[in-house]
Amino acid sequence: MAGALALGAQLALPGAVSASTIQAGKARRRPMDLERFVEDCVSANRESDAQTAVREVLARAVSQPSAVLAALGAPDRAGLNVLVRSQTLTIFAASWTPQMNLMPHNHLMWANIGIYSGREDNIFWRRSGKGIEAYSAAALFEKDTAALPADALHSVTNPLLRFTGGIHIYGGDFFATSRSQWNPETLDEEPSDGAAIQRMFQRENERLGLGS
Repeated sequence: MAGALALGAQLALPGAVSASTIQAGKARRRPMDLERFVEDCVSANRESDAQTAVREVLARAVSQPSAVLAALGAPDRAGLNVLVRSQTLTIFAASWTPQMNLMPHNHLMWANIGIYSGREDNIFWRRSGKGIEAYSAAALFEKDTAALPADALHSVTNPLLRFTGGIHIYGGDFFATSRSQWNPETLDEEPSDGAAIQRMFQRENERLGLGS
């Protein structure tokens, strides 16, 4: 994410704005083509290494976060904006409220995550003789992507005092798959599915008085 700043040989007059700067600003504000993005993801999902191919499409998209924000809008409530849902692929934009937490859960399918606003902290868990135990962590910042295998088990936190937005892509029907979540205090395993996740987001909005 680091970049180099090149200084030109000519000095600009104070307050002067070049035509190239204006054009660059317009380019940054141009919304991403959501229909083309979905088409590219669907096409990539047919590749032999579908997860890697789809992640490449996702990485290109979130590399221009202002374009994603222009297309999806700035997140202002917890929610899942579903862009596509099929038996082989689910894509949605997830919005996390400030300091929102999601208990440990699994997906039972591969997942790619790309952040276009804010930050998402992940704790990774694994099954043990005591149930599950934490073993690793990773923070995703704006423009970052992550690939989670089908057996991944993680919990998620937005540590910021502002909203976080990310595009999440799954190699299956996220909402029709029965899976597990773990109580955040006892770490007892409980049933979960897409509807249960949506209810968590709704409760978060109610907690913050954001309405339905």
